[in-house]
Amino acid sequence: MEYRSFVIGEIRTNCYLVWSGKEAGVIDPGGPVAEVIDFIKQQQLELKWIVNTHGHADHIVGNAALKNEFGALITIHERDRKMLLSPTANFSAYMGTGITSPDGDKYLTEGDLLKLGPEELRVIETPGHSPGGISLYAPGLLFSGDTLFLESIGRTDLPGGDHQQLLKSIREKLMVLPPKTVVLPGHGGSSTIEYELKYNPYL
Repeated sequence: MEYRSFVIGEIRTNCYLVWSGKEAGVIDPGGPVAEVIDFIKQQQLELKWIVNTHGHADHIVGNAALKNEFGALITIHERDRKMLLSPTANFSAYMGTGITSPDGDKYLTEGDLLKLGPEELRVIETPGHSPGGISLYAPGLLFSGDTLFLESIGRTDLPGGDHQQLLKSIREKLMVLPPKTVVLPGHGGSSTIEYELKYNPYL
């Protein structure tokens, strides 16, 4: 599976375009997505779906533009659905921006598979940063959203956050993945499971 990262938006969210053959998906379009759209068109990819690993504003901003351009399905865990539709729930109201997204077309749960050509990403429920937080796994790659970062973890001080639940998600769902798995988080640099086991102070 191929991927390319785009650092977008005021909070510098890592938006990932993933593809296999000509079928593609976008993970966490958290800002203006003109560059993403241009790349999809240049590579003549067919955008099948958009995944929000959670519903905070800095991960959903580009949903509408991508859906309008390509007709791709918006997917998210149902426990974070209200964040798509409510600036208060996704916290953009407190930043004076009032961001909303089109409603989800499909709601993801543990073990769901997102297919791209002959390859697929598996949904892993990793609540804690938000009630419906998820990560996505393909052999060798983990898109961890705001659950796990390089030498850090997601914040849990916002409404719906739960520190102990987040640690449980990381330890029981992510740290059991193959050590060489590359961790691609929602913000900041990449890592590996092996590195985080050794050097993440929260673990």
